[in-house]
Amino acid sequence: MRADRLLQMLLLLQNRGRMTAPELAAELEVSVRTVYRDAEALVASGVPLTAGRGPEGGYRLMEGYRTRLTGLTGEEADSLWLAGMPGAAAELGLGAELATAQLKLRAALPAQLAERTRRVSERFHLDAPAWFRDADPVPHLARAAEAVWEQRTVGVRYRRWKGEVRRELHPLGLVLKGGIWYLVARSAPGPEDGGGARPGEEVRTYRVSRVLALDGPGERFERPAGFGLAAYWAETKGRLETGRLRDEALLRLSPRGLGLLPILFGAVGARAAREADGPDGDGWARVLLPVESTPVAVSDLLRLGAEAEVLGPAGLRAAVAREVEVLASRYGRGTGESA
Repeated sequence: MRADRLLQMLLLLQNRGRMTAPELAAELEVSVRTVYRDAEALVASGVPLTAGRGPEGGYRLMEGYRTRLTGLTGEEADSLWLAGMPGAAAELGLGAELATAQLKLRAALPAQLAERTRRVSERFHLDAPAWFRDADPVPHLARAAEAVWEQRTVGVRYRRWKGEVRRELHPLGLVLKGGIWYLVARSAPGPEDGGGARPGEEVRTYRVSRVLALDGPGERFERPAGFGLAAYWAETKGRLETGRLRDEALLRLSPRGLGLLPILFGAVGARAAREADGPDGDGWARVLLPVESTPVAVSDLLRLGAEAEVLGPAGLRAAVAREVEVLASRYGRGTGESA
């Protein structure tokens, strides 16, 4: 709305002192011509706005003038918890509210504190998504967030590894983890799960990018007594991490392979590298590395290439050897030959 844009322009000038028309246009995501019209509207409403030409030109407010229109709306206040993640705020449909809320807060601060917040924003930046991976498309995220906030049911069509399912959900919260959005909700098991539970009994986690369709928001529901989103997520994350690494692999690693462990396996690899035995006469070390099930462990360990040898357990070593034999046979046939 134009009134919101005029207020945002006024707050920008109050916070930054002087801005050119192109700078204002870029911040407000409008044309320079629109900035000219908005500036005229501010002057007509009694705002002491001046315009200068030349290298030191641009729009500025009369010295000493400060607007008192710095109260936050409900939507702007809601957006402040995402102050360090503008991308996430935009995905939730709160991008404009967050920008305006930040401007209002800066305008309300004493000059010394306002300057401090400006320096912090210039020197520190939070980028939540992981490297080398496109962000998941989340076309239904904003409506899911609306349902979470208003405590209303939604019907979803969801893609699982077994196929598509339909669910009626009571959305309890949203979690952003490693650039991926998850919806935490109560759900009644469907026919695919064999039934057995009453509606609304189980709390589950759904990856928002796998929601194929979302109907609602629908009727209001009551949140379960004592439910805490942060506590639920910590318990779920701990259970997943504990259950994921069920086995251990005994490896013999070259110096380069030892250096690759933290890069390829994260904190688990770094810890294994610190606790390595050796080096032996060839400069190689022995490492005990927690791994997932054998099929997953084979593909993970092959990323180490010729810098590693799997010593045990025997089943894992045999599985890696079979995979290597298949690769050697395939590459030994020559380019383009059929199997």
